[in-house]
Order: sequence, then structure tokens, then C-alpha cells
Amino acid sequence: MNFFQTENDILEFQGEYRWLSNFEPCLIILDNITYKSVEHAYMSARNDSPEWKMFCQKTQPPGKIKIASKSITDKDNWKTLKLSVMAYCLQQKFSQEPFKTKLLNTGDCYIQEGNNWGDTFWGVCLKTNKGENKLGHMIMNIRLDLQNNENT
Repeated sequence: MNFFQTENDILEFQGEYRWLSNFEPCLIILDNITYKSVEHAYMSARNDSPEWKMFCQKTQPPGKIKIASKSITDKDNWKTLKLSVMAYCLQQKFSQEPFKTKLLNTGDCYIQEGNNWGDTFWGVCLKTNKGENKLGHMIMNIRLDLQNNENT
């Protein structure tokens, strides 16, 4: 949670900041398979079934995959893998244009994945204002890396 909000902070991935969402179309390659968004790739990594991988590769929109993922069994080691898989997918997304430039243009504002569905791990529940905001922190870290690379 960000206690020192400024008027420039991004508090949810809606409107002009929808492009930050994992649902935003972009090409992500994971395990030599090309997916249509971060969400598609991330969800595919949760289970090694070839049918699940194909479903994640071919299905539109990403929300349908998110809903279907509730009925799959996660890999045994998913809890230890999920942060690194998300970071890998996000790094790919934000190395592509226009996402790279858009992210750099956010400067040093705080980025929060505010949501209304109660996700307090990846984001902050806007109803309770509680959450770890792991997704927002990952994106801000990628932005810092991009800024440092621009300055070298």
C-alpha cells in the first residue's frame, strides 16, 4: 500500500492506464510457445497439460482463461515459480513498444494494481485498501531497470 499518494500515482489499470494490465494484447514467448498476453502466458505456466497449454495459446479473451484456470490443478512447485514466471512475462512485455516508452513516461509515480475482486497478493483491493501489490512493484522495478539502462 502506498501511504504517500500523489496526484500522478497510478492506482488501477483502467482508462488511460489499461495498457498496464496483464490482459493487454502483446506477444509473450514462454517455453517456445507464443501467447497473446501476459495473462495467457502466465496462466499456461500453472499446469503442464498439453491441452491446457493449447487452450491458453488459442483462447480469446484472457478473462476466459482466468476463469478456466480456477478448475485446473497447479503444478506442485507453482507457489515457488509464480513470481519468477510473472517477472519473466512482464519483462518481455515492457521491452516491447509501445509499452516500454509508456512505462518510462510514467516517471517515478507509484504504480498500484488496484482491483475490485479482492486480489491482495498481486494488487490492492480497492474496497479494503489492503494488498501486497506484487504486480505494481514488479512493474516499478522493471521501469527502474529501463531508466538505468537509458542512462548508461
